[in-house]
Amino acid sequence: MRPITTFSIVAYDPKNEEWGVAVQSKFLAVGAVVPWARAGAGTVATQSYANLMYGPDGLDLMEGGKTAQETIQALTGPDEQRALRQVGVVDKNGKAASFTGEECHNWAGGIVGEGYACQGNILLPGTVEAMSAAFEEARQGPGELADWLVKALAAGQAAGGDSRGRQSASVLVVRAGGGYGGNNDRYLDLRVDDHPTPIAELERILAIHHLFFQSPDPADLVPLSEVAADLQHILRKTGHYSGEISGAFDAETRKALRALVGIENLEERWVGDEDEIDIKVVEFLQDKFKPNRHG
Repeated sequence: MRPITTFSIVAYDPKNEEWGVAVQSKFLAVGAVVPWARAGAGTVATQSYANLMYGPDGLDLMEGGKTAQETIQALTGPDEQRALRQVGVVDKNGKAASFTGEECHNWAGGIVGEGYACQGNILLPGTVEAMSAAFEEARQGPGELADWLVKALAAGQAAGGDSRGRQSASVLVVRAGGGYGGNNDRYLDLRVDDHPTPIAELERILAIHHLFFQSPDPADLVPLSEVAADLQHILRKTGHYSGEISGAFDAETRKALRALVGIENLEERWVGDEDEIDIKVVEFLQDKFKPNRHG
């Protein structure tokens, strides 16, 4: 069995009632193995000769009322290979715990803070300390849990990271009703399975996720009448609009924009009936459909 040499962070955001886990490893598709989370239960990162049953079993235990520390004890106690295991846990109340078996490959260990735990194995020393400091600082500033988790990964990598190198990364965040369609908790589940700089790629994908699914900031809304001409140019380029570039946001322009927004998966940013639009949507469309420099 190949060890999952990795560093991860599990955390809880009480403001938005979100649980999340982020991980990076010199291991193919680490996001399919290490991270587990369930709204109202908690989150688990299982690694280093990972016992995958720690994920669902741990979530069941915490959903049933076990604390993070009690959950780790219940998981590792009967496990004959616990000396090779490493696991980080945050329970439904935001209490965190971390476990590193005595036979995990050096350097291995973890740090537990308020509402989070960082852990890793086969690391360059200083990695988990950098992750902890970065997370503590990030959650005092802007953004959301997913942003803070990925910043912690980036700090860990900058401090040394996995001593064998890097290959994959992922971030998973859950909250009740937070998934697509509102009938599930999987708010965000992004994975980079094989990449020379997986955390940087994860940051790029996270920014795209925010564009597609994050609620617009009221400060970013602009009247459609102010950007109608720009949109008409774009819509003519995409073939959705054949009228004049009038600068008036009329019914024909609205119908054309609805069609393009649907194709580009931007419905969460503009439903179609509003008289304002997120400027980030306009900038995204302008950048994607900018005039050909040679044309």
